[in-house]
Amino acid sequence: MLTPPKTDKRPVERVHHGDVVVDDYDWLRDKDDPEVLAHLHEENAYTKAATEHLAILQEQIFDEITTRTKETDLSVPTREGDWWYYTRTVEGREYGIHCRVAAAGPDDWDPPVTDDSGAPLPGEQVLLDDNAEAEGHDFYSLGSFDVTANGSTLLYATDLEGDERYTIRLRSLDGSGREYDDVIEGTSSGATFDPSGRYVFYATVDESWRPDTIWRHEVGTAASDDVSVFTEPDERFWLGVGVTRSRRFLVIEAGSNVTSETWLLDAAEPTGSFTVVWPRKDGVEYDVEHVVAGGRDRLLIVHNDEAVNFELVSVAASDPQGPRRVLLPHDPAIRLEGVDAFRDFVAVEYRREGLSRVAVAKVPVAGLPADATPDDTLHELGFDEELFSVGLSGNPDWAQPTLRIGYTSFVTPSTVYDVVVATGERRLRKRQPVLGDFDATRYSQRREWATADDGTRVPISLVYRHDLVDLGTPAPALLYGYGSYEHSIDPGFGIPRLSLLDRGMIFAVAHVRGGGEMGRPWYEHGKKLEKRNTFTDFAAVARHLIDEDITAPDRLVAQGGSAGGLLIGAVANLASKHFSGFLAEVPFVDPLTSILDPSLPLTVIEWDEWGNPLDDEEVYHYMKSYSPIENVHDGAHGGRHYPPILAVTSLNDTRVLYVEPAKWVARLREVGADPLLKIEMAAGHGGVSGRYAAWRERAFAYAWVIDAAGAHPSGE
Repeated sequence: MLTPPKTDKRPVERVHHGDVVVDDYDWLRDKDDPEVLAHLHEENAYTKAATEHLAILQEQIFDEITTRTKETDLSVPTREGDWWYYTRTVEGREYGIHCRVAAAGPDDWDPPVTDDSGAPLPGEQVLLDDNAEAEGHDFYSLGSFDVTANGSTLLYATDLEGDERYTIRLRSLDGSGREYDDVIEGTSSGATFDPSGRYVFYATVDESWRPDTIWRHEVGTAASDDVSVFTEPDERFWLGVGVTRSRRFLVIEAGSNVTSETWLLDAAEPTGSFTVVWPRKDGVEYDVEHVVAGGRDRLLIVHNDEAVNFELVSVAASDPQGPRRVLLPHDPAIRLEGVDAFRDFVAVEYRREGLSRVAVAKVPVAGLPADATPDDTLHELGFDEELFSVGLSGNPDWAQPTLRIGYTSFVTPSTVYDVVVATGERRLRKRQPVLGDFDATRYSQRREWATADDGTRVPISLVYRHDLVDLGTPAPALLYGYGSYEHSIDPGFGIPRLSLLDRGMIFAVAHVRGGGEMGRPWYEHGKKLEKRNTFTDFAAVARHLIDEDITAPDRLVAQGGSAGGLLIGAVANLASKHFSGFLAEVPFVDPLTSILDPSLPLTVIEWDEWGNPLDDEEVYHYMKSYSPIENVHDGAHGGRHYPPILAVTSLNDTRVLYVEPAKWVARLREVGADPLLKIEMAAGHGGVSGRYAAWRERAFAYAWVIDAAGAHPSGE
């Protein structure tokens, strides 16, 4: 019989607001301690042994993923300036290859794809081969990738540890492949050239991993000579830097979870001073786009100042704090999410009835006759599926006459369209190939609604193979949830998921409060002192699926990651009787300990989402009431117990430290549960790098899910 690793208890007291908490496992926090590393390796060995019976199934699923995936493939080229940029993948290689070919001329807006072989395009220039950059490293991530406006120089930044600290390098694109001497270490992601290509703007992080300073680097000089152009002292805010699509302004954005502020600089004067658009106002978020309307520079601003679901206004670029013209007023039924401006049109993204939408309007031009009416009406792009997801997809060029969108659903593979704005014509550019005997007509998707404890109706999305599943007969199911940061879990296709569906499993998404599917109020009622709604909504969804005989408690597995891992841990304590297993990935299961320590990465930033338990006693006790690790029970209370639990984490994760699931697993074992812990020893918050490694990890997780749900391992 397998025996799980023994975790020593080394009590440490924590006292806040008069409440004494004894933490027996905080010693696991020191990942540089050989004893800690040895313990983590023991956990991995135990998990491997405990899942050995699933090894064949894991390999089957991995083979299914690879055989269904077109491994040698080509993304749809995107026009920017005088070039078409794209990424190729090659069978057997973990990472992409970033390339370009020259455009035929100013009117060349048809992507230069000659066939679907994925072979190099004629005249191709390789800009960066991630496989070569990753050689000899266990982890690789590309965090910045930019090319000067004249196409002469590449900027790229890589992370070789998984800790999200990147090193910037520059490379000549004159054909020589010459690397510049410029090397800038310890940066955040998202570095960019200014329009002249003479300067690089980038962010660095503080000790808490918060991007807090924007720097200007002059190409060809030492990094030690770089100039700090903006520093954010408020620990709730992080910074990012970029350039407007028009290349008219450099942009610095400061943002917390609920407040934002934007600063602009005329790109013609890159060494000048940035000026604020709207001074920050607590609880007000806004995004800025530059547009030339009627021959005048205007700023389009999406904001929520006294408009909970956001509205769109236009202001003069020369006087952004002056008069506002409302273009799209607030609508309680529509969550306005963003606007993208181009020379001749604007595209608006929003959410209605729980689904994403895109609409397009032409920009009014100067010189129209006095009696002419400009055609600036918004035209929504329509689709005929009940559930779908649509959004903008790679539109960097200010003068482009087409709008590129991405479209998908649970049953439709990812699809790229170019919409000709002048005519409304929709041109199919690519649909994700799915090899083998895939037939989309075998699969069905539908919307269900559960009723929460307070009467709120909670949407549920389902996808399944209708020839293998009868919704009136309980089937094995995987229920996914997230429910934080106003992040929406939209319908989307996934090749790995087919391995579940083809074994007669249902995949379901619980669109719980705390997410953004139903608008900003849906988010507001699932955070801070209303956070428990996220967990009770998920339990209500599980009850609905069981009551409707869609699944059964011995056939239902729950899955969530990061903040969704908190959801999984909380529901395991609240409603474990509804589930046959819990899959928690990089789970935030010790939130109170983390949020109480402002020295930890990103903690202060998180206070806008969860509240500040350090200073607010009510928040402290509320968080303690749902914190997974604080509420592990012995199974005697109400007869509750824990089904199988798999926690997956990464040693170098800076967002949710590995110590949280490590402590949670140890605590669960105290009460007789038998959880498994899998630690990626060379990975970050997003897991392992490299597509084959990621597929193997997904195969491991799905094999465990199939087993926990009691699905037939061989499928059809």
